Parts: sequence; C-alpha cells; structure tokens
Amino acid sequence: MNSTSWLVFILLVQIIHFLGTWKLYVKAGRKAWEAAIPVYNGIVLMQIINRPKWWVLLLFIPIINLLMFPIVWVETIRSFGRNNMKETWLTILSLGFYIYYINYATELNYIEDRDLKPRTNLGEWTSSILFAIVAATLVHTYVMQPYVIPTPSLEKTLLVGDFLLVSKFHYGARAPMTTVAAPMVHDTIPVLKSPSYIKKPQLPYFRLPKIQDIKRNDIVVFSWPADTVRFFRDQSNIRVDKPIDKRSNYVKRCVGIPGDSLSIIDGDIYINGKLSKMPFRSKIQEPYKIYNQKGVSSKLLLEYGVSEFIRTYKATNINQTQYEALKPYLIDARASDKGTFLYSKSEGIPPGILRPNDYVEIKERERHVSLSPQMREAIEKSGQIDSIVKHTVDKSITPISIFPHSKDYPFNQDQYGSIYIPQAGKTVALNTKVLPLYKRIIEEYEYNHLEVNGLEIKINGRVVSSYTFKQDYYWMMGDNRTNSEDSRYWGYVPADHIVGKPVFIWMSWDSNAKGLLNKIRTERVFTTVHGNDEPQSYFKYFLLFLAAYFVFDHFRKKKKAKA
Repeated sequence: MNSTSWLVFILLVQIIHFLGTWKLYVKAGRKAWEAAIPVYNGIVLMQIINRPKWWVLLLFIPIINLLMFPIVWVETIRSFGRNNMKETWLTILSLGFYIYYINYATELNYIEDRDLKPRTNLGEWTSSILFAIVAATLVHTYVMQPYVIPTPSLEKTLLVGDFLLVSKFHYGARAPMTTVAAPMVHDTIPVLKSPSYIKKPQLPYFRLPKIQDIKRNDIVVFSWPADTVRFFRDQSNIRVDKPIDKRSNYVKRCVGIPGDSLSIIDGDIYINGKLSKMPFRSKIQEPYKIYNQKGVSSKLLLEYGVSEFIRTYKATNINQTQYEALKPYLIDARASDKGTFLYSKSEGIPPGILRPNDYVEIKERERHVSLSPQMREAIEKSGQIDSIVKHTVDKSITPISIFPHSKDYPFNQDQYGSIYIPQAGKTVALNTKVLPLYKRIIEEYEYNHLEVNGLEIKINGRVVSSYTFKQDYYWMMGDNRTNSEDSRYWGYVPADHIVGKPVFIWMSWDSNAKGLLNKIRTERVFTTVHGNDEPQSYFKYFLLFLAAYFVFDHFRKKKKAKA
C-alpha cells in the first residue's frame, strides 16, 4: 500500500468508528463531533471507558493493536452495562461491529464509575494473560528477542544450541511491516505449521533511532534476503514472496560495511586492500589437510575440539538387521569387493554396537577438517601429526552457485572479488558487465522495473548508464568458513533486513552430549557475545542475586505479618 492508500484506509476507519460510536460519546456526556477527530477520539474514548490515555499509543503499534482493539471493544460495551459473556463474544467475533447494534438499537445506560476488576477468576486470568502477551510482544518487537543458533556457520564463536538474547535497540528497532500476524511467533504457527501472518496490507519500512551503527565484524541477526526466491542459486529466481519481516532470521558476522571494497584471497578477507583483523573472541574456522603417516586418529581430533569430520569404518560381513541398527549413525554406506565401508559424522558409531559386530575404524592418513587458529596450534603442539596445511579452493574452480552467479565473475568461496558494498546515496556506473552485481538490489530490494535489451539498460522505462543506491548494504559471513551459506552465495544484505545485535547467551544446550546435566554447557550460560577478553559466565552471580532476593522477600513478608 502506498501513502495515498493508507490515508484512504485511515479515513475509512475513522468514518466507521464515528458512525458506530457517536451516540455512545453523547450518552457519556461528550460531544458527537469528538468521535470523529483522529487520535483525539481515542483519547476521549479512554476517558469514557476509564482506561489510561496512553492506551491510545498501543492502538497504533502493529501487531499490538490486533490485541488491543478487541480489549477496547469489550471495555466499551461494558461501560454501557453489557457484561454478559454472550455479548462479549458477539463483539469480538463481529470485529467490533456489534457496537453498532448497541449504539442504534438499545437503550444506552452509561456507567461512569464501573468496577474495572474482573468479576470471575476466569476473567481475571484472561485479563492477566492478555496484558502479559501485550507486554511480551512489545519487548519482543522493540527491545529484546530470544533466538537460538540452529546451524554451525558461526562455530566455534557461537555454538549450535546457544540461546541468545538479541537487542533490537542497538541498531534501531525495525517496526513491523506486516500488519496482521500472530504475536510472539515468527513466520509459522507452531503445531499447525501454517503461516502466522497475512501478506497484505503492508506498512512502509520504518526504524526507530539507533544507539550505534553496525561496526565491521559485528555479529548481526538479519532477515535472510534469499527468502525472496525459492532457489537463490537458480537463475530462474522463482519467487516465494515473503514479507521482509517474516523472512527467516539468520546470524552471521558483518565483515563488510557500506562503502567497503571486499575481496577474499586464499580464504582471507581483505577490506579496502588490507587484511581484515578479526575480533579477539572470534574463532574463525578454515579448511585444513591434516596428514600423519600412521593415520590421523578421530580421538585426537575430538580431543582438540574438531567436530565436523567424517569417520570411516570397514565391515567384512553385514546383514540387514545389523545395517538397520547402524542406520541412525550413518551418513553413507558403500559396498565393494574389499568389504562394506560405513561413513558417520564425528560422533561415530557407539561402542555398544561397534564391538559385537567387529566394525573397524580406518585411520586415514589424510583428513580434511575445519580448524580455528587456536585448534591448529594445539594439534601441532601435540606431536601426533606430521603436517597441517591450509586447503583452499583453486582459482580455476568457479561454481555457478557463487554470487553473482555469472560467468563474467569467476569467483569461488576462497577466491572472491574485489566487489563494492553499496552505500546509500552513492552512484555507480551501470552496464551489462557490472549489472549482475546489482541486479537483485535494483529489482528485489529497491523495487524498480529493470529491462535489458542487448547493451541497453532501462530502469522504470528510462535508459540509464548509472544507478544511485537508496539504502545501505552489508556483507555477512560465517566464522566457520567451509560450512557457512552466506553472502558469498546470495550477495548483499539490505539495511531494511537488519533485525538486531546478539548481546547475551542465556542458555547453551548440547544435544549430542550424554546425560541431562552434561547437555547444559554451564561455561557458556549467562555470557556476553561481544567483548575484548575471554567470555565469562555470570550465572553464579545471577544465582546469588536470586538467593538474596528470596531471603530479603522472606524477611520482608515476615516483618509485614508482625506489623
């Protein structure tokens, strides 16, 4: 909806409100015209129903207003003596239009000093739950949002199973653009597995004032731009058409900010021609080949924190029953004249299944693994390997899956660029050679009509040789470089896709650990995400604070009882 459409819509709402309530205003001792003035009519209505004037603000906040409108409708009819359950449900199910019936077809009796306390326990519970949802939705949308790390793209900096609190206010909270949606869920209603929103109408993009800019190498949560297409690696670009604020949330490190020139050489990131220096807490994992003449032990890799590698077992004889027992632990199985080879993730096959069936793990001489600098140094010092060599993809390999998906840009995940990261207000020369870099920006993110006829480029029907960007863009990458589907595959992240800044890990759950207590990574609970020193858990201080509060509360209640 454009601005004109929204003005017409707001005017229509005001007319509907006036026609349905003006007699109620008069019966409450107000003037009929007061029901017709936008915003002011809401303030007056709050006075009529004996509710705080600031409730009017909640009626203009997307998603929150979906909860508040039914509350205000019910409060309105109850201010005129309509307290029974039947009329309450008629008001809600008719989307407030039952008020028209009360306004025109009933004897109005305004109760000026009505009791605002619910008359039943059920009513009290309902009221408490509704306002708890309103408060939680406000916090969730504009202050702090919980988020869980679902993939290993930031290992070992952030781990799968880390539960984060994401600040909305650091980069400025993005107001909801989707006007009709279920509160406290993202794009899908749990259990029902159905969309949690209606696509239209959409509000224009708006962001509250920020307290800081996105800094280079900040960890950022954002709406995944590739959700605009079903297969972002496919040139056909089949649209999914999800609203921006309902696209999947991703978390990556912002390695390039607007105005930067970025390139990747042998897996290392260069910004404006200089090697990018990562923050102290970052644990960048890069691909390495580990070699040992006697074989590289899986036990050694696990001991030094390597968690993503393939283990190979050989079985001379295996029947269907044995295979079914093994199946949950396998990622592949291949039979040959030399025997059956079984492949599992780093967790391997449990000893209880391994020993009785005489499956032997093969200690391969060369293993391909992802290592952080700290892990590499520790393994080298162990004296149990012969060599560790960084392994990067050769320049000659240029997969079409790499952005901008063009033969004119022979990039790969380790040899990339140089490219310019667009900045709002900056202009670039535009021709068919550079167009693949900015095509999605022009069409998908800045909503222009693009036509290409030979060497001629038209934007919105006009032949152009340059383009000026309307918003900032960012380049996001995972710390686990070999296992991160990031900007190298789908390009720039627009400013209107930014969600927030992860600031705190309140829980960390290792689903692969054995035993309930071992599944909680206690050393990560209540730790900060950013910082220039080693992460420190504040969980014990939280427990001490909690204990002190309960002791204080006990003595306070005891003192109050004596008084």
